[in-house]
Amino acid sequence: MSENTTKTPVDFWFDPLCPWAWMTSRWMLEVEKVRDVEVRWHVMSLAVLNEDRLDELPEQYREGMKQAWGPVRVVIAASEKHGPEVIGGLYTALGTRIHNQGEGPTREAVAGALADVGLPADLIDYADSDTYDTELRASHQEGIDKVGQEVGTPVIAVPGPDGEQIAFFGPVVTPAPKGEAAARLWDGTLLVAGTPGFYEIKRTRDQDPVFD
Repeated sequence: MSENTTKTPVDFWFDPLCPWAWMTSRWMLEVEKVRDVEVRWHVMSLAVLNEDRLDELPEQYREGMKQAWGPVRVVIAASEKHGPEVIGGLYTALGTRIHNQGEGPTREAVAGALADVGLPADLIDYADSDTYDTELRASHQEGIDKVGQEVGTPVIAVPGPDGEQIAFFGPVVTPAPKGEAAARLWDGTLLVAGTPGFYEIKRTRDQDPVFD
């Protein structure tokens, strides 16, 4: 890749709670190494997505949605107070603790992630605060408006050949491809997602996320 090449912005919406979004995000970091792209991180919220249909969800998932508010609120607060450039690093710290280290979306894990990236410890107080919920909902809505209400996280949006954004949910993959395999998946994803009238490829998942 040429250092003088203007990199294509790739907007990525995530919820730290989702292990599949975590897998996709690690793949996206690999894509940055092999394609002229630059990821811009944004928050979406599974708690917001599901707040009007909690009664339809299994009890275990409903309990998970209660835990989902804290991490996204802290990420939004960090972004509002310290700039959006802190989101990617904080997401990596959160995902490493929540998923790779098995700590789950606990208050302790979020506090530890803040410490890992050198952000102020008092940001943890926003886990239980609705101070930035307006900004959280706006970020969530920006992502979901690109793909519709029938999907979750992650959402990816990238400029298409005609200047219009190509946006899609996924890809859902494990383990996260690396190197040229990551590049091939990226190229193929753009090919199918950029096809007019294309909506879905899917098959039943037969394994859980494989974390590094």
